[in-house]
Order: sequence, then structure tokens, then C-alpha cells
Amino acid sequence: MSGVTQLAASWPNWMEEHTAAFVEVPLRILLIVVVLGVVRWVAKRAITRVVQHILQPGSDGEPRQRRSGRGAAVLMRDRSRASQRREQRARTIGSVLSSGVTIVLALLGTAMILDQVGIALGPLLASAGVVGLAIGFGAQSLVADYLSGLLIMVEDQYGVGDTVDLGEAVGEVEHIGLRLTHVRDLNGGLWHIRNGEVLRVRNDSQDWARAVLDVAVAYDANLDTVYQALEDAGRALRENPAFADVLLEDPSVWGVQSLDADGVVVRIAVKTVPLQQWSVTRELRRRVKDALDAAGIDIPFPQRTIWLRNEEPATELTTR
Repeated sequence: MSGVTQLAASWPNWMEEHTAAFVEVPLRILLIVVVLGVVRWVAKRAITRVVQHILQPGSDGEPRQRRSGRGAAVLMRDRSRASQRREQRARTIGSVLSSGVTIVLALLGTAMILDQVGIALGPLLASAGVVGLAIGFGAQSLVADYLSGLLIMVEDQYGVGDTVDLGEAVGEVEHIGLRLTHVRDLNGGLWHIRNGEVLRVRNDSQDWARAVLDVAVAYDANLDTVYQALEDAGRALRENPAFADVLLEDPSVWGVQSLDADGVVVRIAVKTVPLQQWSVTRELRRRVKDALDAAGIDIPFPQRTIWLRNEEPATELTTR
């Protein structure tokens, strides 16, 4: 009976001593989880707004297209490509941001909960620091690839469907990931390029392109006649319905580009919609050839002047 009485007397003291462990600590952990959940929900909403902003086309895109005089077919094609690029960028950036926020909040919540249950964080943080340092040294290239891939998408350096020059890899971009970029070259080969190794990019698909054609004529050709023939060929190309929506301006003759050993090189150039500069150059080359033939201007062929010198044979000296 005395034992029961002693237990009953010590029960209030035991409850008072362990209230924090059985009531306050779970409540604090629950509060941490709720607060972190609210923060994650707010962050997800903010990320969704960022993604929607990326998906919306720029306000200056439509006026620039109207000023360029593009046709309906070209506009629809460009809008489709731009929409695909924006969708891919938004999806990837949103996924990366969401994963990053979740990981950071999970680590923060774990640390706060461990602190509430009385586990010392100092040794854990020290161990994690050592492991993280070792992993960082071993995965430097991997981290560089992911950061470069994220910057490529955020800055919109290139997208799927663009024709790019990444050094040895030149062709059409088929896929962009955080670590790798896939490029299909002219011969059908698929290049896998690590984003951390992309040091420079030439994108032939953004905004506009230029078709440049160098034409060689003979030295005895009248340059004014040559200029007129080239302008007529360019004007006829611009008036062709098949190329009216492709050319963004009238072809212009830039003048003499160089004086070569075989002839005079004259340059003609024109702005085109992206990815159409090569077809325009081929058609312009054909029309320039016809225009020069009609004007009686010869396209030079390789010429060389050979000097023959007759010399008396040298006297042969005989030594003994």
C-alpha cells in the first residue's frame, strides 16, 4: 500500500518532468512540418507562375513579325517552334526548381526535427561536410554539366530544332537535358555533348539569318553591268511567291569582296527567316548564273601565266 501511495505521490512530478518529451516535442515537430509544408506550397505556386511566364510569348514578338512581312505559313511554323522551345524550357526549369526547393526544405526540416529530439547536429554536420567534400571533388564535371545545362535553358542559348555549331558537332539539336545535349549532324550521326564542355555556340536559328553569295567575274567585265545583273536576280527572287515569305528584305549587292588571281569577287546578301538561308543561297546562285549569262558576263575559269626562259647551257667544268 505504501508503494502505491509513493507512486501516486511521484506521478505528478514524473508527468511534469516528461511533459516536454511527450507533448511539447511532438507539437514542435508538427509545427515544423506544417510550416515547411506551407513554405513548399508557396514556393510551388511561385515556380508555377515563373513557368507560366516563360510559356507566354514576348510582348514584342508579334510586332517584329509584322514588320518583317512574313507570311501566315512562316508565322505558324515559327510560332510552333517557339512554343515547343518555351514548353521544354519551362518544364525543365520548373522541375529543377521544384526538386531543389523540396531537397532544401527536406534537409532543413530533418535538421530541425533532430535538434528537437535531442540529437547533436555537430558531428552529423561534420561528417556530412567531409562526405560532401569528397563527393564534390569526384563529381566536379557532373556539377559543371548540370549548372551549364540549367544556364543554357534559362538564357535560351539554343533549343530543340535549332541548327547550331558547338565546335566539332554541327547540326540540328534533337534534345536538351541538364547534363547532355543531342545534336544530329548532316550525315545522320547523333552527337552526345556534355553541357559543361560547351564553350561557345553559334545558333543559326534565332531571329533571322543571312544568305551570302560570292560571285566571281572576269577582270574585263563591267562592274556596273555586274551589279545590275545581280540586283535584277535578287529582285526577281524576292518577287517569286515561293520565296516572298522567306526573304525579310530585298537582296543587296555589297560590292567587290576581293581581287583573286582568277577574277573579281562580288558579294550579294539578303536577310532570311531562320534555317532558310541555305535554300535561298542555292536558288540565288542559280538565278545569278542565268542573269550573268543573259548579260554576256563570263564567269572566269582558273588562269595561269607560265614564263619560259631559254638559257644557254652552262659550261661543264672538269676537274682533275
